[in-house]
Amino acid sequence: MNNTSGKKYDYLVVGSGLYGAVFAHEAKAHGKSVLIVDKRPNIAGNVYTENTEGINVHVYGAHIFHTNDKRVWEYITRFAEFNRFTNSPVANYKGELYSLPFNMYTFNKMWGVVTPEEAEAKINEQRGEITGVPKNLEEQAISLVGRDIFEKLIKGYTEKQWGRDCSELPAFIIKRLPFRLTFDNNYFNALYQGIPVGGYTKMVENLIDGIEVRLNTDYLENKAELDALADKVIYTGPIDAYFGYKLGYLEYRSVRFETELLDKPNFQGNAAVNYTDRETPWTRIIEHKWFEFGKDAQGNDLPKTVISREYSSEWKPGDEPYYPVNDEKNGKLYEQYRQLAEKESGVIFGGRLGQYKYYDMDQVIAAALDCCDRELV
Repeated sequence: MNNTSGKKYDYLVVGSGLYGAVFAHEAKAHGKSVLIVDKRPNIAGNVYTENTEGINVHVYGAHIFHTNDKRVWEYITRFAEFNRFTNSPVANYKGELYSLPFNMYTFNKMWGVVTPEEAEAKINEQRGEITGVPKNLEEQAISLVGRDIFEKLIKGYTEKQWGRDCSELPAFIIKRLPFRLTFDNNYFNALYQGIPVGGYTKMVENLIDGIEVRLNTDYLENKAELDALADKVIYTGPIDAYFGYKLGYLEYRSVRFETELLDKPNFQGNAAVNYTDRETPWTRIIEHKWFEFGKDAQGNDLPKTVISREYSSEWKPGDEPYYPVNDEKNGKLYEQYRQLAEKESGVIFGGRLGQYKYYDMDQVIAAALDCCDRELV
């Protein structure tokens, strides 16, 4: 025992996703004793990858690392080598293929325009349809990129994602729709991007190397006995679940995946293809092998492929929560839970679920490192 309270651990970390893993690593590096518990049968939270036929499958959806934060990049590349994967999704609208994000390839396919000037003129002409302040997402999108792009590349996809018509969704969801008057189809404007060689699970293994982990362990069901083991808790589960949903449920969008192994080397020729019409039930298909250029660890071409169809759905208790619904109603409810959380002595709430916040991976790592700076002094 290396703490003074007589408890076995200095920190109990609930959840082995990026926030929990980074905190646990730093706590151990500062000489603290740490126990990680996770209710899943595997580590790594939603970035968990599983090897199937030499392909690192992103089990809980595609995770493409991208950041402009040099501190985060230098930190995380200590635990994995990253490849140079560039995210360039393709949009499939009823069999017509378009380049994403909206760029000169998109505009050329949409209207036959060749110069940036022609593309800009076309967009400006269509934007003029909306006068006054946009009242909903549909009007907001048209005022930014015009009707043609809205109808083919935004409307169906967004309605599937949110389960509501664009005319019923608030305008603020699409504050900006970046479009480029260049032939650049790199989705992220990020200096650093890629996928960890060998998959995310290996990267998280390296982060928590030497730290005790108990899987298949539900913290909230065993709270009293687990709390008794440690001085302090780092909680990365849903904040409303921690308080027994006593103020009500926070809302999420969830995602369901249908994953299959195909006996062919190439299904769609790209890591991500978005299906932007309303009639196709899935939002996109991920072909996992193209995150690592279709090759195994030895650089050999892989003879099979794994695809995942993604279906967006309303979250209900028992489902996996993915995207916080950051509207006014949920914002107010979260604020009430946050005030309760501040009164919990010895508990730090962190991560996407603990802070009810949509975080990219680099933002989760940055938030965990900031927490470590405050806590581990």
